Amino acid sequence: MLKKEYNFIGSQGTVTEAGCRPASNTCPNSGGQDAINGPSWCTKSSYPSIQVTYDKAGTTYIDVKSNKSIVGKGSAGVIRGIGLRIANGVSNVIIQNVHFTELNPKYIWGGDAITLAGSDMFSLIGRQMIVTGYTQAGRVTISNNEFDGNTNWSATCNGDHYWTMLFLGSSDLITLVGNYIHNCSGRAPKIGGADTSNIIIHAVNNYFSSIGGHAFDLETGGMALIEGNVFESVTKTITPTSASAGGSVFNVYDSSDTSICNTALGRACVQNSVSGSGYWTKYTTSSFLTNMSGKNVQAAAPVSGVKASVMSNSGVGHLGN
Repeated sequence: MLKKEYNFIGSQGTVTEAGCRPASNTCPNSGGQDAINGPSWCTKSSYPSIQVTYDKAGTTYIDVKSNKSIVGKGSAGVIRGIGLRIANGVSNVIIQNVHFTELNPKYIWGGDAITLAGSDMFSLIGRQMIVTGYTQAGRVTISNNEFDGNTNWSATCNGDHYWTMLFLGSSDLITLVGNYIHNCSGRAPKIGGADTSNIIIHAVNNYFSSIGGHAFDLETGGMALIEGNVFESVTKTITPTSASAGGSVFNVYDSSDTSICNTALGRACVQNSVSGSGYWTKYTTSSFLTNMSGKNVQAAAPVSGVKASVMSNSGVGHLGN
C-alpha cells in the first residue's frame, strides 16, 4: 500500500553524455524533445549529436515479482522518477491507483512508467505511459487510467506528449477500458510493428480528447476491436496507413456493423461516438475476432454514458482512503 510519494529523482545521480536532436524537434528552444542514445538510437541515426544530461533512475526500473499488488491510498500514492517492470515469467500482478510521473520528460528514451515483457495476467490502473516488449505480455487489462499528455517538452512541438502506449508483445491479449486519454499527439496507442505478431487490442468505452496528432496506429501483427469509445477533437482517430501497413482494424463505424460481433463475442458491438475529429473512416476487417471467441471479453456499456463515467472514475484518488 502506497501511502505517500516515493521520489527516486537523484537517487542514482545524473548522466551527461552524447545524445541527439531528432528531426521532429523543430522547436529546441521552446519545448521540443531531444533524445538520449537509448538502444544506440542516436548512433544508428543521422541526427546531429548534442550533449544531454538526464536522471539515471528514470532510465532504469524497479522489478516487480509475481503475486503482487501495488495500490495507492487515496491520491497519495505517487512514484516519481522511475518506472516498474513486470517481466521474465512474472504473473498475477495488480498496479492500482498510482501516479507515475517525471521520468526525464525532456528526452525521448527518458524512461517508461510500466513495462510488460515475458509476463502474464495483469490489471493496471496507473496514470501515465505503458509499453510491452517483444516477448509476450500475455493477458493485460489497462483500465480507468488517466493518460495525461500535457507537457513542456513535446516531440511534435505542440505541447502534447507523443509516446503514449506501445504494444509490441507477440500474442498479447490487451483490454483497454474506461481510460481518459488526452493531450497526446501519437501512439495512443500504437499496436504492432516489425518482428511482432498476433497482438489483439480490445479498446472499449475509453474517452479520447484533444489528441493533436493520432490516436490508433497499427502495423504488422496488430489487431484492434474499437467499440463504444468517445473521440472528441482528435486530429486522426486512426492513422490512414494502419491497414496498408499490415494492421487489422474493426472500428464499429455505424449501426450496420454492430451485429458482426455476435458470432465471436456472443453479443452485438457498440458503435463509437466521434465529434470534432478528423480522419474517421470505416475499417471492417473482423476475421481476427474469432481469436476472442470463448475468452472472457469485456462487456461494452452504451456509448452515451461513457464520457461521464470515464471522467468520474479515471486516474488516481477514486478508491477511497
